[in-house]
Amino acid sequence: MSSATVAPPPRLGTTHVDVLESLNHHRLLSTHQFHFLHTPHASHRWTRDVLLRLKRSGLVAMVRSRGGLGLWYLTESGADAIETIPSRSELRRKVYSDEQAARSLQQHTLGVNDVGLAFVRAARERGDEFLPLAWSHEVWHSLGAPPGRRQPDQLIADALLVYQLEEEDGTSFHYRFVELDRSTRATNDLAGRLARYARLYRRMIPAERPGDPPAPLWSYLYPVFPAVLVVLANGTRDRLERRRDTVLGLCAQDPDLQDTPEVEIAVCLLEDLAQEGPFAAIFRTARDRRTPVNWLGEGPGS
Repeated sequence: MSSATVAPPPRLGTTHVDVLESLNHHRLLSTHQFHFLHTPHASHRWTRDVLLRLKRSGLVAMVRSRGGLGLWYLTESGADAIETIPSRSELRRKVYSDEQAARSLQQHTLGVNDVGLAFVRAARERGDEFLPLAWSHEVWHSLGAPPGRRQPDQLIADALLVYQLEEEDGTSFHYRFVELDRSTRATNDLAGRLARYARLYRRMIPAERPGDPPAPLWSYLYPVFPAVLVVLANGTRDRLERRRDTVLGLCAQDPDLQDTPEVEIAVCLLEDLAQEGPFAAIFRTARDRRTPVNWLGEGPGS
């Protein structure tokens, strides 16, 4: 039976559909992450029952992490079911294989989702809006062909998040690229990856009408150029703080970033983000490596 003719199972409630949609969007989630996102006021047992019903229906599958955590991902049948729901049919289809869920992409995907959960928690506490689908994974951008090459270069942000801030003087929307670093690459390689955001900022697209000036590629995608949040994980605190300071020092010396001050880079530790939240002064920036700020660039007490 083709995906176009597969119907979702009968009597699935709103929560079940939300779970399928969340897995389609976020690829891999632990039971704890599901509970926090979708059933925070219910018991953990009820959350497991929801997931197990979807598993028995063949719509989701589960593997165990090395630490014993249950990790859930969408099956092909689950993706087919999502595509039959008109309000969800335009979602980008992304299904993990059993091998990906069990090994290669597991910790990185879960870490990116932990970043999202920190912002969800902050929004709930403050009365802002940052819903379970407010961050997207692997956002692609073309940088054009570098000198001497024909094939275009790509910049793939680990995630893009959009946060709706509610204040007395009105509502504002804040866009951020997220780079999750698990200390699997050399520090200079990480700094080089961050410098590519300067190339993205300067990437110009010819105007559609003759005589009009070219425009930045990013302006077709975002109302403002998103700042870059770098989140460090997978190491002792001392090691990660040294890595943070080294990366920021390299970024401060990078010619592309020096010539493009519009690209803002802030670095924090995932442990601090999860425990204190993005509105705490846990970030350091390439512009001022000594002064801690929150994700909006505000210092303590602002």
